[in-house]
Amino acid sequence: MRMEITPMKLEDLSDVLEIEVLAFATPWSRSSFLYELLENERALYLVAKNESNRVLGYVGMWIVFDEGHITNLATHPNFRRLGIANKLMNELVRVSKEMGVHYLTLEVRRTNNSAQDLYQKMGFVHMGVRRKYYLDNNEDALIMWKGPI
Repeated sequence: MRMEITPMKLEDLSDVLEIEVLAFATPWSRSSFLYELLENERALYLVAKNESNRVLGYVGMWIVFDEGHITNLATHPNFRRLGIANKLMNELVRVSKEMGVHYLTLEVRRTNNSAQDLYQKMGFVHMGVRRKYYLDNNEDALIMWKGPI
């Protein structure tokens, strides 16, 4: 499948919000994404699009000094297991380096083994736990770090 990874734009929001609702128990709102795209100077969001310009997945990050905090990564359920998340993460790492980011961090559900596998393959290591981090079911989050990149 041919795809292009580009910065997220306002015109991508409908597709992104569709994926967000399908992927997460507590999805971000339209206003949250609008804030990220229009007001948060520390935010970087990328989308993967197919040849029809449909968003297949996205990733977001906040940059604070030389650290990047990955906020979300999701792929549309109909397009999972095709390497989209891996390509998004690789592009995020590439862009991060260009922006002077040296370390990346994220939280992932303790039960989300497929995401943990992806992150571990990319060099992230488990560094701690945030107890009862997820409000929908009080599930713990594993804290993972990568770096220096």
